Amino acid sequence: MKYISTRGDHSPKHFCDILLEGLAPDGGLYLPESYPQVDATTLARWREVYHQQGYAELAFEVLSLYIDDIPAADLRALCAKTYTAEVFGTGEIVPLRHLENGIWLEALSNGPTLAFKDMAMQLLGNLFEYELARRGEQLNILGATSGDTGSAAEYAMRGKKGVRVFMTSPYGRMSPFQQAQMFSLMDDNIFNIAVDGVFDDCQDMVKAVSNDLDFKRKYKIGTVNSINWARLLAQVVYYFAGYFQATEANTEKVSFTVPSGNFGNICAGHVARMMGLPVAKLVVATNENDVLDEFFKTGVYRVRASADTHETSSPSMDISKASNFERFIFDLLGRDGARVKALFGDGLARSGQFDLSQHPAFNDCHRRYGFESGKSTHSDRLATIKDTFERMEMMIDTHTADGVKVAREFVQTGVPMIVLETALPIKFAETIVEATGQQPDRPPRFVGIEDLPKRVTRMAADAQAIKTFITEHWA
Repeated sequence: MKYISTRGDHSPKHFCDILLEGLAPDGGLYLPESYPQVDATTLARWREVYHQQGYAELAFEVLSLYIDDIPAADLRALCAKTYTAEVFGTGEIVPLRHLENGIWLEALSNGPTLAFKDMAMQLLGNLFEYELARRGEQLNILGATSGDTGSAAEYAMRGKKGVRVFMTSPYGRMSPFQQAQMFSLMDDNIFNIAVDGVFDDCQDMVKAVSNDLDFKRKYKIGTVNSINWARLLAQVVYYFAGYFQATEANTEKVSFTVPSGNFGNICAGHVARMMGLPVAKLVVATNENDVLDEFFKTGVYRVRASADTHETSSPSMDISKASNFERFIFDLLGRDGARVKALFGDGLARSGQFDLSQHPAFNDCHRRYGFESGKSTHSDRLATIKDTFERMEMMIDTHTADGVKVAREFVQTGVPMIVLETALPIKFAETIVEATGQQPDRPPRFVGIEDLPKRVTRMAADAQAIKTFITEHWA
């Protein structure tokens, strides 16, 4: 299995090379040269593997199709080390819960930081440590977070040999719980940077540093955001796990609704569907920052400026520039790297948008790729949280509520609709109390976390400033 860039660089690379590299040298994102196809026999075998041997073994089966430069025994051991009941609170890892009228919730938030990002980040931490030890190298991870990626990355990488984490986040834009999870970590290899701006400013800083190839090579810069293919690949696994729980036979189809800001989580669903998972619809649920909903309804991808990015009660989706969307557009346009480079490079820089409404591929994307979309607002999520709590006695977080609200618009008779849970409600307690009048449950290990000492550096939204910070702290 070899990997190529979405922007036209077809110099094939192995998995472990792109694991440590992040962005491609031409500024594009890595994808496999082709998606492995899962036939009916393999799907049936995987169903048996999942139900009899568990999630870790299913992860090994899926990852093995994409990773051929790690010995099979080592990869199986890495999966077994990652997906345990001790780490994820249950042997099922991603249990499915019935909500209502054909809608199910896939629980992805049982990991160390109570968010779905743990599902991939825990594996990524183990992969990094394994490969760096094998090479005798070190890695400086530079990331951007709107809330959950940062804590998931830091909890996965803390204490890992050969790894340092420099995590940027928008100053004052995360929930108090999210800030406390990150800023209270005192590990020597963890550095938190609060940026004056929004998430997209943080993401732009990461990309600017990654695109400075000399700096990137000298200081061994890697990424943990979902622009890193390894993280997205790990997320593919739970689409198969959800399918095997919701169905009894491989002749059945399911749909997924995914709360989405950066298009990483649902892009993994796109990959699973391209592999052959029987998916009817992939539904993108956005909040007030509805750049993705706008595209799937109109064909226009229009990036918002920082001043036009809304601060909402589902803050992890307060994103107006969806990095992973480039991967889908690459597939949509027949893997035309030159066209993708023109759209996401100079095109967006010049006009802040592109229009595919008249392109034949866009007119066919709903049928061919199964995508639908919808939007949820603050009043919608309050109503959904309240309704779910009162009728089902189930408390859901604000982002999951966005997913449930939109999922209800696309339910089909006889097709289970699986909403991917994004986080536990405690991470957004203020809005949960506003909706229900009740405080969400808090795991004992997080009692009093907001009162712990914090270590964080405030910084302007400037790529040079972060470069200087890295050079001062990397040794």
